[in-house]
Amino acid sequence: MSSYAKGNIFAGDITAGEDPVVRRAAIEALGAMNGTAVVIDPADGRILAMVNQRLALSPGAEPCSTIKLSVALAALSEGIVTRDTMVRLRGFHMNLTEALAHSNNLYFEKLGRELGFERVQRYAREFGLGELAGYHIEGEHVGEYPRQAIPAAQGGVGRMCSFGQGVSLTPLQLGALISAIANGGTLYYLQHPTTAEEAANFAPVIKRKLDIAKFIPDVEDGMAGAVEYGTARSMRIKFREFPLFGKTGTCSKAGTRFGWFGAFADTPRGKLVTVFLLEGGRPTYGPYAAQLTGDFYRHLWEDNYFSPREMRENQTAPAGAETRMSAE
Repeated sequence: MSSYAKGNIFAGDITAGEDPVVRRAAIEALGAMNGTAVVIDPADGRILAMVNQRLALSPGAEPCSTIKLSVALAALSEGIVTRDTMVRLRGFHMNLTEALAHSNNLYFEKLGRELGFERVQRYAREFGLGELAGYHIEGEHVGEYPRQAIPAAQGGVGRMCSFGQGVSLTPLQLGALISAIANGGTLYYLQHPTTAEEAANFAPVIKRKLDIAKFIPDVEDGMAGAVEYGTARSMRIKFREFPLFGKTGTCSKAGTRFGWFGAFADTPRGKLVTVFLLEGGRPTYGPYAAQLTGDFYRHLWEDNYFSPREMRENQTAPAGAETRMSAE
């Protein structure tokens, strides 16, 4: 599969209920890449923009190392590790912060084996994997979370917990989980307004409360480390104006490479969640999805999206904005 889009991959998107500034920034960040970007307000579950909705609502893809977020929360909840526990691996020791920041597979394979499949699966489903993330979003697929561990010959539960082998994750499912991390533990149904009226009358719908609040700072440290010095440090080449927390993922299946980056930012307008998923060949990988996320925030910054409201309202829309949006 080519890493570059063929034709207008945004042509079928329904955009009337989206934030046009956020949508434009996501499209500009994706550029010519074959992928999707979903932007969510974690305070209420509203999807502000969903670019390339065909891919965003598809059955998903192998989650690669983004699965490590759910495994980390499961291991913390079960008391298997704390943030500072030094886990002995092959010739070295590592704690949770470093393992998330550098996306260490050996660390999460060991956590997976200690948790066992039953607990891994229970927490994954509690966190929304294997179920629809959206609330009456037409065309959304559910992805897949297996009912039993993959065979030992394929790596068993350890491989499932290091890069999600056997799992199919959707961008909306990852976005909902990261939103719960960002907001303190509320798993919202994601909603995508399709008209201006729906956007004006938006009301959040809670799916369930997750008992993860006391573990969120432990996971945030690793997500911050990924951006500052780990696998997502390419993001900081593009944007450094406020704190960002994220997790990359890179893997391949049946000849197609996947590049994930799920993240949230603590912005002057509140927290904002983004999920970038790229599909293709060799140019497709998680750190590049992180770099595109940095581009996204740079575009919003240059559009003064984070400025006081009165300043934004007094500004003229960028030239050509209406033409670009109507062509989608």
